[in-house]
Parts: sequence; C-alpha cells; structure tokens
Amino acid sequence: MSREPTSRVEIEVNGQIVAHDVPNRTLLVDFLRDVLDLTGTHTGCDTSQCGACTVHLDGIAIKSCTIFAVQAHDKVVTTIEGLDPDGRHPLQTCFQECHALQCGFCTPGMIMAAASLLNVVPEPDAEDVREALEGNLCRCTGYQPIVEAVLRASKELAQ
Repeated sequence: MSREPTSRVEIEVNGQIVAHDVPNRTLLVDFLRDVLDLTGTHTGCDTSQCGACTVHLDGIAIKSCTIFAVQAHDKVVTTIEGLDPDGRHPLQTCFQECHALQCGFCTPGMIMAAASLLNVVPEPDAEDVREALEGNLCRCTGYQPIVEAVLRASKELAQ
C-alpha cells in the first residue's frame, strides 16, 4: 500500500503562522476547513465556478478550491474569519443591513471578493462591483442587494 506524499506547509493565516504536514494534493479550501477548522470558507462546486471558497492569497482574491495548500506555503492567507481582526468588517454589516444574504452560503466568498475590490477601487460604481463579483454565484438573493451592500460599505470605509 503506497502512501500519498506529504509536504510541510507554513502559511500565515489570519495573522498567525501555521505549520502542518499535509498530503500534496490537499486543496487550500480543505486545509482551511479540515485542518484549521476555519469553516467560514465554503466548498461549493469544487470547479471554481461558484466563488464560495474565495479567500485572499497575498492580498488577492482567489478561489481556494483551485490551488493546493502546498502552493500557499510561505504566503499570507486571509479568510472571512480574519477579514477584520478588530471585529466586524463594514462589508459584513452592510450585507446584513441591505439584506444581501439569505442562506449565507455564498456570503463569505462574496464579501472576500468585494473586499479585494475595495482594496483596489475604494469608491467603485455599480458596474465595478458587478464585474468584481461576476465569478461569485448567489442562488437566493438576486444581485442588486449585494451590489447595494458593497456600495454602502465603500462609503462607510471612505469616511
């Protein structure tokens, strides 16, 4: 019986360095959920189509079902749990206030994609938001409340 090769990964996740031996084929989303118990990052389609697994890798929004944990070695990963270490990020509040979530399954990925947009374009228009979120699917809310939430959060963050 052969064992799958493993590698030692050291990743800064939400401000803390974590080090684990993982099978080389472990996806980053599975590492976050199963090894680190950070269950805010969701596994949706396993094909990078839905965006539920969106996290930041070195500050860039990526779909964590598309890379292996070993590819994140020596990098910085931010999940929804670490988006605002001091509490609740304005995007989270605005999603709630604008009714931009229902079942909540897509919400962490949407918020992480939106946060990436706001890091680059602090005052986006509705088209910027739609373009930034085009790789994230929501089957419950429709997209207008989500766009409104991101626009409201951008105003709050600008103050």
